[in-house]
Amino acid sequence: MSKIAFSQLLASRWASAKSLLCVGLDPDPARFPGALKNDTSAIARFCIDIIDATADVVCAFKPQIAYFAAVGAESQLEQVCEHIRSNHSGIPIILDAKRGDIGDTAALYAREAFDRYGAHAVTVNPYLGTDSIEPFLAHGGVVVLCRTSNAGSGEFQSQLIDGVPLYQHVARTAADKWSAMGDVALVVGATYPEELREVRSLVGDMPLLVPGVGAQGGDPETVVRNGARADGAGLVVNSSRAILYASGDDHVKAAREAAIATRDALNAAR
Repeated sequence: MSKIAFSQLLASRWASAKSLLCVGLDPDPARFPGALKNDTSAIARFCIDIIDATADVVCAFKPQIAYFAAVGAESQLEQVCEHIRSNHSGIPIILDAKRGDIGDTAALYAREAFDRYGAHAVTVNPYLGTDSIEPFLAHGGVVVLCRTSNAGSGEFQSQLIDGVPLYQHVARTAADKWSAMGDVALVVGATYPEELREVRSLVGDMPLLVPGVGAQGGDPETVVRNGARADGAGLVVNSSRAILYASGDDHVKAAREAAIATRDALNAAR
């Protein structure tokens, strides 16, 4: 499936939508409103309503594959991705799958992400090294886990190798090696702003996907101050639960209002 390169789409959205916000699609039927609650067949409908309500204020959408696969809703994920491509074709799809495996298996995971779901980029785990990432680069963009937002991330990511934390080795490899092989971005959590600043200094203008704003407590102003490029762009700041499940009588309207508020908070800091 022929697609515009992830980095090109992203740069276009930063400029045209004037937004650093990425809406994460983590559909949990137990948290659906009203008549949709606990209805796994309503996952695509729920996501598409959120997509249409927020499309004009985002730079990307990030469906998390586990929320679909755990309930056998992969066909609904296909519908969601197809809806974005058909109705909001300028918005990149980042499939959050965190894949990482040996070459032949990685090639199949790449086909799943890029051919089956039509993603423009996929999150990958670098633990297996360059040969596990190459099959993804051959198909589209990769967003490499670097310094993640979860509490236990430092257990390995902060381990020193030759006096330098592992996540910095990943950042340098992404900037010096993988970016020469294809379209590369890095995941750096909003919950570690000092590390975010360090990664930005190591990778130049490389896009950074920043989870952790919203339900995980990351601060938009701090993220922009530490992670943005000199031109104020360069960030894909993800918010999922705080937007999907924003409180209000009309859940779609509430999601839109939460998305606008997050976009505006990010822009105010640029």
